Amino acid sequence: MPFVLTVDQIDSQRQDDLVSGAIASLRGVQATLGFTRTAGDEFQGMLDEPLSVVAAILILMRTSAWHIGLGVGPVDGPLPEDTRSGRGLAYVAARAAVDRAKRESSHISVVAVPPAEVEGHDAEVVLRLIAALWDRRSEQGWDAVDLARAGLTMTEAAHRLQITRQAVGQRLQAAQWVAERAAVPVVGRLLQRADQLVAAGATR
Repeated sequence: MPFVLTVDQIDSQRQDDLVSGAIASLRGVQATLGFTRTAGDEFQGMLDEPLSVVAAILILMRTSAWHIGLGVGPVDGPLPEDTRSGRGLAYVAARAAVDRAKRESSHISVVAVPPAEVEGHDAEVVLRLIAALWDRRSEQGWDAVDLARAGLTMTEAAHRLQITRQAVGQRLQAAQWVAERAAVPVVGRLLQRADQLVAAGATR
């Protein structure tokens, strides 16, 4: 069952158009229908894999430039060549989600169609907690987290940052890296469960 991401630039009238750059940053994310500008400062994509959805959302969250709406639900077939021509409840849910994201301080919302509403809500809660954690992270914390996420050991990260191994550990602790690393797969599992519930409901 597909996932649809609808993304709208925050305060676009006062900023440069960031859509093309955002779409470029998502090229490495596996998508069923690639991310495409839909209108003005908004773009959209369809994905099948929960972990790909999470990866895309985290890339977008990092820049703090987007209202992010995720819709979980069925899509009318056959699939079009372009996501702008897609139809179905997942698209309706994604529209509702991005509209709601515009009213939330975290700028992220997840809407899943029945019977997966709870799982969608829970995924949204975890994403908002990650967003709140990121809001408090320092630039030094990001430097350490980015190296840890890339797979460097503490010793390698210390060498790269020209600080002690102990200092790397302190930065990672202050950045709540362990909590983030544990939370991200939870979002994936919740979206997987939502996907399964929607698919089961569609076959009844």
